[in-house]
Amino acid sequence: MGAAKGIALRGLMFLLRAIQFCCAAIVLALFSYFLATLTNHNMHIPTWARAVAGISGVGVLYTILALLMLCCVPGRSFPSFITMVLDVAFIGGFIYIATANRGGASSCNGEVDTVYGKGDANTNVVDNGSGGFTALPSLRTACKMESACLAVSIVAVILFAITPFVSLALVRHRRKEARFGPSPANNYTEGYGRRKRFNWFGLGRKRTAPVDGIPDPNALPQHSTPEDLRNSYATEQTRVGSGGGYGGLGNGSTKSPYGAGNDIPLGSYPNGSAGYRYDNPGVYHR
Repeated sequence: MGAAKGIALRGLMFLLRAIQFCCAAIVLALFSYFLATLTNHNMHIPTWARAVAGISGVGVLYTILALLMLCCVPGRSFPSFITMVLDVAFIGGFIYIATANRGGASSCNGEVDTVYGKGDANTNVVDNGSGGFTALPSLRTACKMESACLAVSIVAVILFAITPFVSLALVRHRRKEARFGPSPANNYTEGYGRRKRFNWFGLGRKRTAPVDGIPDPNALPQHSTPEDLRNSYATEQTRVGSGGGYGGLGNGSTKSPYGAGNDIPLGSYPNGSAGYRYDNPGVYHR
């Protein structure tokens, strides 16, 4: 389940980045045409047109790098944080692009407002007489181009608002699998396993305590301490035959449990205690 979730998250992020790339590429291509025709015919270039072309160009470069990072370092904390910050920045950038192309929100009929200026949609764009080899579009065509830029910029804003949450889910998923890894809980089939932590100047620490109330299944059991060991009894409490009688029962009996002829009289040993010696054949007689 964990591996399938990670693949699904990476696939979703790849799809979002690919669509973002297409949106930025469409805006860049259309405004590159606008700038090329305006420059070639020595016409006035609005500042906002240069800004839109610049933002879309950076967006194309960023989405390409984001796709490469997704293939190389998916779910890494620091790269994901950088991408989340840039995603928020591009939300503002594509909102600006949508606002700049608000002239394309009309039906492109009648009076239109385009990058080439205002006029009737049925008229062609006329240069200032300096000539040029690039073909100029009609005002209707220019309006429809801006409508396309407006549409894809709105889509890009929505996608750039979603990708930070997907990046956060990827980071959390990777951390979870790196923390637990293969264990009896997942039948030893999923997870990246515990990573070795580098201890730079003693700043690193080992995780031995439970995380979020869940014990680490890969942790080794703790070693016993002297306080955990049972105190040893004195020899007087464990020796055989003390206090008279067999086995220290204290009933005065010296009868051997191994049959007649193996009785041992009291006082056979020093200090008058009754017991058995290892060299007594009667004791170990079967």
